This record gives sequence, structure tokens and C-alpha cells, in this order.
Amino acid sequence: MYDLHCHILPNIDDGAGDLSVALEMARIAVDDGITHLACTPHIYPGLFDNSPEHIAAALASFRKELEARDMSLELTYGADIQVVPELVEGLRAGVFPTLNQSRYFLFEPPHHVPLVNFAQFVFDALQAGFTPVITHPERLGWIKEHYREFVSAVQAGAWIQLTAGSLTGRFGKVAKYWGERMLGDGIVHVLATDGHDCCNRPPLLAEGEGIAQRVVGKEEAMRLVLDRPRSAWENADPATVSGPPGLGQPGKGGGKKSRGFFRRLFR
Repeated sequence: MYDLHCHILPNIDDGAGDLSVALEMARIAVDDGITHLACTPHIYPGLFDNSPEHIAAALASFRKELEARDMSLELTYGADIQVVPELVEGLRAGVFPTLNQSRYFLFEPPHHVPLVNFAQFVFDALQAGFTPVITHPERLGWIKEHYREFVSAVQAGAWIQLTAGSLTGRFGKVAKYWGERMLGDGIVHVLATDGHDCCNRPPLLAEGEGIAQRVVGKEEAMRLVLDRPRSAWENADPATVSGPPGLGQPGKGGGKKSRGFFRRLFR
């Protein structure tokens, strides 16, 4: 399994507080069946002023610690990028790192207030050749009134990433409801751990995949934790990647049934 979103690097944001915690998180991930993990600390100007150089250096150091302990976990880095006006400019300049230097990047909307010009941010990133991977929308306080904006973002070409723990109830009943709703509506591309520690927010994917299987079936659940995240890791052209079933596009995992479902849902 591939985890594209984990705050495992020690002493760099609100994730692992020290090396011992980071190493234990790595052990948990390996035991859970995760083979590839993207270290994605926050970039939030004024709060977490991380840079690609800083993140890359922390990754190199942590990779050596894993190798010294013979821990088999393939690492890369990106960032959980808070949406700011200079988003596309920062992506183009390399100030905001993408996932494994690909076209895919973690697009983190604000948690408590709606993102003004949400559709424009998505459009601008897509037009610039990047694919936004919208992180944990099910946990946002404003999703109920703005749900259709996320559907539109997916239809435009953005990806949706759910936190696996949301499906288990780790983030409460509301996040669980919206996570299952988005899965059922067929607009989710990826599950990730968004791991921050060993206890409250551990890097566990298998539990979320198990719940996803009950909602979307085994094959689609595997696409959520293996096929699509691997495609992002390898910088595959999004047009060649099988999309979630709700898109209703020929060759993209949908069809007449999915299109009819969307018509019933939003008419």
C-alpha cells in the first residue's frame, strides 16, 4: 500500500515530536502493510515555514535512521500545502513541493471557513499542469453547505483524498458520515493516513481500506490504497489513470449507472 500523506518527519511540524515517535510510526506503517510513504509536513506561511530544502534534508536524515534499523519503507516527500494566493506561482517555482516531484500535490483547504474562490484555485492549478489532491474534505467544518463544490472539483480533474481514520470514526461521526458519503457517491481517488503520532492519529491504512471495501467493493478499495497513489507517485498522466466510479466517464471507472446516480443526487 502507498500512503501519500503522513506527518512522520520529526521536529518539523505538528507531527512526530521526536525521532523515537517517528521510528515507531514507521514501524506501525510497515506492520500495517504500507510499503511506500510520502513525508508531507505542513507548509503554512507564518506557522510552518517549511521549505523543500528543509524537508528534503529532514527526509535524508530520517531515511538513514530507517536504513540503520533495516526497516523496509520506501520514502519520498511532498507537503501539505495550505491554500494561499500564490499557490500556483509557488508550485511553478518549486517553493511548494509536489508529491515525489510529480504533477500531483496536496491541496489543503482551511478547516473552519469556506475557501473563497475554491473553483478558481482548482482551475488555475489544473491549467498550470498540476493535479490538486484535495486533503481530508470530509473533516472540513463547511463541507455540508459546499458539497457540490467538491463534486465539481473532481469533475474538473482534481483528486479527492480521504483520511482512512475518518472511516473508522476516529474523527467523529460527522467526518465518518461525509467520508462514507463521498465513497458512496464515487468521487474519492485516494485513502491516506494523515498520520501524526502513534496513538491518536497513527499511520494505519488497512482499517480504512476494509471499510471502503464494504462501500465500493474490493477492487475499487485497492485502487484507493495502491493503484491511484502509485500512479501519483510515478507521475502518471491523470488521463491514463482509472478514475473513481462516480465520474461516469468511459474508461474512467464510471458509466450510465454512475451518471444516473449523479442526476438523481443533484437534480
